[in-house]
Amino acid sequence: MNNLIIDAANEKILFLIISKNKSYTNDYVNSRENFDKLVILLFDFLKKSNIKIQDINNVFVNQGPGKFSGIRASIAAAKGICIGNNLDIYGFNTNQVEGNDYSSIMRLFERGILIKNLIKPHYLS
Repeated sequence: MNNLIIDAANEKILFLIISKNKSYTNDYVNSRENFDKLVILLFDFLKKSNIKIQDINNVFVNQGPGKFSGIRASIAAAKGICIGNNLDIYGFNTNQVEGNDYSSIMRLFERGILIKNLIKPHYLS
C-alpha cells in the first residue's frame, strides 16, 4: 500500500510516500511561485520516486492550522488527484505530526482516527 502525504501548511512544502518497506520524501520552499505549480512539483516528485499515480492508495493532506495559501493549494491538489483517480483522501492536523515524524499519521490512519473524505481547513489568522 502506497500512501501520499502532502503538507504545505508550514515553512516547507513536503511530499512524502510511505509504503510498507520504503519511503520517499522531497520538500520545496513554501512560496507563491511553488503554490502556482504545486501539481507539477507533485508529479515530478512521483516520477523521481518511480511511483505512478495509479500506485497510490490513499492521500493525506495537512488541513492546518497553517498558512492560508499553502493549505488552500495543497487541499485543491489533493482533491483533484483523488477525484480524478478515485482515491480516498484524509485530512490531518499540524499538531498530529509529532516532531516531523509523519509515520504518526499512518498510525492514526490504522487506528481509524482520520476520517475519509472529510477535509476541514484550519487557517492561521
